[in-house]
Amino acid sequence: MKLAVLLGLACLFGGEVFAAGQVRVLTKVNPLPVALNNDFQFRKTKLFHLMENPPKARKSFSQAMATNPNNPTAGIAEASLGFERTYRLHGAISAADKKQRYGNYFDFFWRVKRPANVTVRLEYRQEALRSFVQAREISYPEARGNYKTEFAVIGDDYFQDGRVTAWRCLLIENGKIVAENRSYLWE
Repeated sequence: MKLAVLLGLACLFGGEVFAAGQVRVLTKVNPLPVALNNDFQFRKTKLFHLMENPPKARKSFSQAMATNPNNPTAGIAEASLGFERTYRLHGAISAADKKQRYGNYFDFFWRVKRPANVTVRLEYRQEALRSFVQAREISYPEARGNYKTEFAVIGDDYFQDGRVTAWRCLLIENGKIVAENRSYLWE
């Protein structure tokens, strides 16, 4: 019985994951009209910068408790960061494999209340390119419900042009921006 329920859930959620097309890198980023709509909504954003040399854990909980009993969590590295690094590097065996995975990862969780053809666009700037805007898109035909879209600026793109300094993510329907999520540095 449990196996049947798990298979059903896997099919349900797996369908949404595979409904999206491949990531397209845009050669020219054209401005779009804004027509914000409450039927489209960003729910959560998860950003992660995977570096060659991760920040080191400073203290264990017991050490922090002994040195500062008023604030025992001061100086403790977040456990989820170690997991995220391991997750992103899973399967990379050689140093060259790992190098191709270093960079910026963006996970956007969003919702659509009615069926719509939605395009998710990530526009971003990188250190070496300064104000030059690049973009990547993924299309979702007949989207409805909750979705997760992942973008990554990794490998050669990351090492040639540097870290992503500013970004904005757009939900686009019929050539119009219906929802927007942006970093505080985006102008």
